[in-house]
Amino acid sequence: MSVFSLQKERGMAETTESKKEEADYKRLHSFPLIRHTDMPEEMRVETMELCVTACEKFATNNENAAKMIKESMDKKFGSSWHVVIGEGFGFEVTHEVKNLLYMFFGGSLAVCVWKCA
Repeated sequence: MSVFSLQKERGMAETTESKKEEADYKRLHSFPLIRHTDMPEEMRVETMELCVTACEKFATNNENAAKMIKESMDKKFGSSWHVVIGEGFGFEVTHEVKNLLYMFFGGSLAVCVWKCA
């Protein structure tokens, strides 16, 4: 076996390994991670799925994603829902009991959904 073919094999192995690592990273950071919630199970699951759908649909426009989530939550669970989507923010909110969800999606994108009348 020549030096060239050894280098080619090593390069292919590194490429395969790096693709594998990239796929693992995407898989690890593409699922929703709930940081805090006091919602009932059924509402939590539905809200989480809605947040993921909106963030995927409007990947480059957090404002449109937040608007979609708010309008859907208002229709499904009554009015006065609020949504904040972004990176690197802190918050302190007053909310109705059992109506708060704070989650991460895609690694560093945070979504906070709460209701206050």
